[in-house]
Amino acid sequence: MKTYELFLSDEDVQGIDCISVVGSPAMESKFIALADEKKVQFAKIDNEKKILLGVALIPEKKIYRFDEKTKEEYYVYFSKETIKRASELYLKKGNQSNANLEHSKYTLNGTIVESWIVEDTEKDKSRLYNLNVPVGTWMGTIKVNNDVIWNDFIKTGKVKGFSIEGYFADKGKLPMSKQENDSEILNEIMAGLQLLEIVDILKLEIKEEKKKSS
Repeated sequence: MKTYELFLSDEDVQGIDCISVVGSPAMESKFIALADEKKVQFAKIDNEKKILLGVALIPEKKIYRFDEKTKEEYYVYFSKETIKRASELYLKKGNQSNANLEHSKYTLNGTIVESWIVEDTEKDKSRLYNLNVPVGTWMGTIKVNNDVIWNDFIKTGKVKGFSIEGYFADKGKLPMSKQENDSEILNEIMAGLQLLEIVDILKLEIKEEKKKSS
């Protein structure tokens, strides 16, 4: 299967637009809900803090992709340099409050409160939470202010990690338009959603509508 490197060829139009909490993170790394206890485990819940710590991108990590149009299966990956530039650009463009549920319209009403690149595997903050990630990994913590999403999706463990959405160029392939890239991402997300998650999202919409009408 072919492998392509994703990179930033035009920072004005490319980069990461949003971070999403999802059930099947491409980085295969679960986030941690921070608690006051010294020993913090995966999916530990603290209803006061509502802060998630986790991996956004891992360098050289192969990510499976499937092109609906050509039916091509392939892998993509990011270099350390691209990840660092993308993480800086994400904040530079003021996207730190762009965070949602399963790449949908449902916002976390939160923001990135910490963002850093791992420089030392032994001394990095990620090691405090038993996250064994390589140098060059982009780590982040998000403060969640949406109680419905926290209680119904994060607290229940239905979402397990972070996933990025954005626009990059592919080395070895013609760059996709942003519309084509967004469409491909949407197809992958929908293919991975479980029926129960879809039902819960509908319930969430009903709850929000009731809030508006009350």
